[in-house]
Amino acid sequence: MLSIDQQVEETISKAKAGSVMFTEDFTHLSNSGAVNTAMHRAAKKGLIKRLARGVYAIPKESRLVGEVLPSVDEVVHAIAKRDKARLLPTGANAMYQLGLTTQLPLKMVYLTDGSPRIIKIGKRTIQFKLTTPKMLSLKGKVSKLVMQALKSIGNGKVTDSEEQKIINLLKQEDRSLLKHDISMAPQWIGEIMAKAL
Repeated sequence: MLSIDQQVEETISKAKAGSVMFTEDFTHLSNSGAVNTAMHRAAKKGLIKRLARGVYAIPKESRLVGEVLPSVDEVVHAIAKRDKARLLPTGANAMYQLGLTTQLPLKMVYLTDGSPRIIKIGKRTIQFKLTTPKMLSLKGKVSKLVMQALKSIGNGKVTDSEEQKIINLLKQEDRSLLKHDISMAPQWIGEIMAKAL
């Protein structure tokens, strides 16, 4: 019979490079204390990297830069998948994803219907804030980000160039999804979004 450490290491060896793993993925092997210890030992051996409490990743190897860990976005989506939660990036994070800023924020805030929590990955803080089902019922991939970005910029503070970029991005959105999301938007945001129709 394999020890907990060996079972954890065997599971890690079969996983794809770049995968995000959670201690909960291994709790069927033993109690959480034993699993935590085994994960800690696997990290010490360099088989996995600890990203945050209970969150690990299998590094990819790159000939150019050596070890490459999953992006914060990949980690966030792995957490959402595990929790069966919906996410909506807000503020500076939404602006970054839309290309309205090149500055990746150190604090990334996501609205969610999952558990509210804060995790730290390196220098970045990821906050999951509980929100209403209405906020997560936005349908357009671009339009839901636009709504959050505009809220962050503020009414009356959107520059002409930002508005033009937003309109150009929204023109790529499916019209029926865009119309749906405009109907859910605050009036001033809806008026800007409607210019893309």
